[in-house]
Amino acid sequence: MTASNEEKWMNKKISRRDMLKLTGIGVAGVAIGASGLGGVMKAMGYDVFEPVADSTTASNKVNFYGSHQSGIVTPVQTNIYFASLDVLVTSKKELQELFQQWTPLVVRLMNGELIADVSTNTRVPTGDTGEAEGLDAANLSITIGVGASLFDKLGMQHLKPAELKDLPHFPKDQLLKEYTGGDLCIQACADDPQVAFHAVRNLVRAASGKVEIKWSQSGFNSFPAGGGTPRNLFAFKDGTVNPSITDEKDLKKVVWVDKGWLQGGSYLVARKVQMHLETWDRTSLKDQEATFGRYRDSGAPMGKTKEFDDFDVEAKDDKGNYMMPDTSHVHLARKSGARILRRSYSYASGVMSNTGTHDAGLIFISFQKDPDQFTTIQNSLGRMDKMNEYITHRGSAVFACFPGVQKGSYLGEALFNAL
Repeated sequence: MTASNEEKWMNKKISRRDMLKLTGIGVAGVAIGASGLGGVMKAMGYDVFEPVADSTTASNKVNFYGSHQSGIVTPVQTNIYFASLDVLVTSKKELQELFQQWTPLVVRLMNGELIADVSTNTRVPTGDTGEAEGLDAANLSITIGVGASLFDKLGMQHLKPAELKDLPHFPKDQLLKEYTGGDLCIQACADDPQVAFHAVRNLVRAASGKVEIKWSQSGFNSFPAGGGTPRNLFAFKDGTVNPSITDEKDLKKVVWVDKGWLQGGSYLVARKVQMHLETWDRTSLKDQEATFGRYRDSGAPMGKTKEFDDFDVEAKDDKGNYMMPDTSHVHLARKSGARILRRSYSYASGVMSNTGTHDAGLIFISFQKDPDQFTTIQNSLGRMDKMNEYITHRGSAVFACFPGVQKGSYLGEALFNAL
């Protein structure tokens, strides 16, 4: 990432006496840690809410401003860093100021810039952690959402959408508290893992004392050289039946909320799904394909030849057997009649200490205009889904992702206008 040429506050030298006057504390680092970087900037007279424009010259740049947030119908990148946060603020005004503070920082990050310009003053912590310096924007998208618990914490229950609630219990759920829920989420996706991590790290750091990370997960995708659908760690293509991200009419049916302060936004469902790779690797290819309901190499539905061939879940062969096994994942999902926009990534986080097996799987992300779309699919899969033999759901969360932002506005403005 490259620093802006504009002269900002970090270029100014701050004397020890000035810092003592500013903070009333002898250690600058502690002061910044307690009030957040934005708090120190604001105290010095700098406008931390100053609008920032989308760059027209940055390489590999995704625009921030628009009708919808980035990272939903943005072409899927190769890496994700997803973080669920708890808020530490205790008032609606402080929450509003947090989103106002984050908005220009998100634009700068998506421009491929540092969140604060490089300083020659070595006596204070740097405004940006710096690990993305020299890297371009890497198609970074940042998506911000709010969880049901946030409304309860800050006395905003009257504005909590009825659809925003915890998912019901599903078969194969063994949810761990440390990977469940959250007041806010940041989804950072990029074609460079360090750019994605840097974005979340610096947004959380800038909001020090206002938020803290509850849980997080990094993930990755790899695409065929000629383009196409990425494969998950079971080696099957993942995301074949997604709605087209360019079909606005279909996206209105499947993805975009059309009412209230969330109009133009979407609901994000996050699930951390452990894949039992060792069990899978001992399974024959024939049984693997029967589990998915697709051929592994081509991605085609069973009984078809091409990945995107349509199929009839009720089709049977001349012996009266289903062409696609009725316990297969694809058969049961299609039978539900519900649709979602999948945006999932694989993860590998080392080894399970209690078993010595891979701690690996899928950070499942989907967007939909109502979380019940996801629930309908999961209920259809139920206990019959043959995939249940090979996976366990460890984490779960639902967030309402704000509509897009116009220049001069800020993330979540419609919510605060409704107060």
